[in-house]
Amino acid sequence: MRLSFLEPVYKEPGPFASVYLDTSRDAAIEDPDAAIALRWRRLRDALESEGADADSVAAVAGTVGDDADVPGTHGQALFTAHGKLALQDELPAPPAHDTAHYGTLPDTMPLVVQHAPEIPYLAVRVRYTGRHTTDAPGTVRIDAEAGTWPLTKVTPGERLQNEVPVAEWPQAAERLGRQLEAVARRLGTEMLVLAGDVWARGILARRLPKYLRGQITTVGGSTAPQPGRALMEQQLDDLFRGRMAAHDRELLGSFLAQRAHDGASAEGLAATVSALQRGQVRALFLNNHPESALRLWVGPEPGRLALTEDELRSYGVRTVREERADAALVRALVGTGAELVLVPARQVRLLEGVGVLLRYADPSGLSAPSAQST
Repeated sequence: MRLSFLEPVYKEPGPFASVYLDTSRDAAIEDPDAAIALRWRRLRDALESEGADADSVAAVAGTVGDDADVPGTHGQALFTAHGKLALQDELPAPPAHDTAHYGTLPDTMPLVVQHAPEIPYLAVRVRYTGRHTTDAPGTVRIDAEAGTWPLTKVTPGERLQNEVPVAEWPQAAERLGRQLEAVARRLGTEMLVLAGDVWARGILARRLPKYLRGQITTVGGSTAPQPGRALMEQQLDDLFRGRMAAHDRELLGSFLAQRAHDGASAEGLAATVSALQRGQVRALFLNNHPESALRLWVGPEPGRLALTEDELRSYGVRTVREERADAALVRALVGTGAELVLVPARQVRLLEGVGVLLRYADPSGLSAPSAQST
C-alpha cells in the first residue's frame, strides 16, 4: 500500500492531536448529532488532559461531525497541529473505540488499516424485468461505478447511469464495454464485479473487450444503491474481505522469494529499524495491526529511529524521545517513500510480526546510518 495520502500530515511540525471518532448517521441512532457531540466532549477532555493546546483542540472541534452528507455507519480521522487541520479522512467503518491522542508523532496506523486493502474495481449492475428477447418492450437500466475498496464506502467513485431500450441493448452493451475498458485501464482496475438480471448481464459479458473478460466476477442479490454509498456495497464487502490488492500480493511474493534465497529482505524489529535508518526499505510487511506496547526512540527526521536511546544518540542525534513503535515506523515509511503491506499471520508469519523487502541487497549486512548531528 502506498502511503502518499499521509504526506500532508508529516509536512507539519508536531506535536499533533490525533482523533478517531464514530460519526455514524444510521437509522439505529435517534439523534446522531447529539451522540457525536457527546463522544467529542469525552475526547476533548482526553486531549486537554494530555496537554493539547487550545488552538489544536479548537481545530478538531471545528471539523468534528462535518461529514453529515455521508450516510450510514462510518467515522472520522482528524489530525491537527498548532491550530491547523493537517488531515481529515473519512473512515469506511467506525473505529472500534473512539480515541484521542496528543503527542509528538501523529497516530496514523489506525487510518492506514482502514485504507486497506485498497483494491481498484468496477461494479456494474444491470436491471431488467421482462421477456428475455431483444424484441420485447421495456428498458435495460445500467448503474456502474469505479472505485477503490473500501474507500468508496464513504468517498463515492466515478458513477455512470444509463437506460436503453431492450432492442438496443446488444449495441449499447458493446459501447458500454469500451467505456468500462477505458476507465479500467486508467485506474488499474483488477476486478469487474457484475450483478443483476442474468440474461442482460450475459449480453454485456460477451461484448466486453478482451482486457476485461478475465476480470469478471458475478454476484447475486444486488439491491438499489443507497445515496452517498458505494454501489453494491454489501456484495463488495463480502467479496473483498480478507483479500489483498494485487500490488500488495506482488510485493509479498517478491519478499518471500528474496527470503527463500537470503536475498534483499530482513525480518524482526531490529533488522527493520536498521534498514529504515539507511533508507533501504522498499516495503514493510506487518502481521495485522499490533496493539502492542513496543516503543522506539526517534529523532526529528523520519529515518532517525533506534531501539534504544543510547543507540540513537551514538549517531549524533541530539533531540530524542520515546514513541510508540507503529507511529515511528509509519513516519519512517512515509519519509523514505516506502510502502506498507498488512499480512495476516495465518498467511505468512513474520519474525516479531515485521519484515522488509529491501531496495537492494547489502552484502556487508545492515548497519547504522552515518553519524550526524540533528
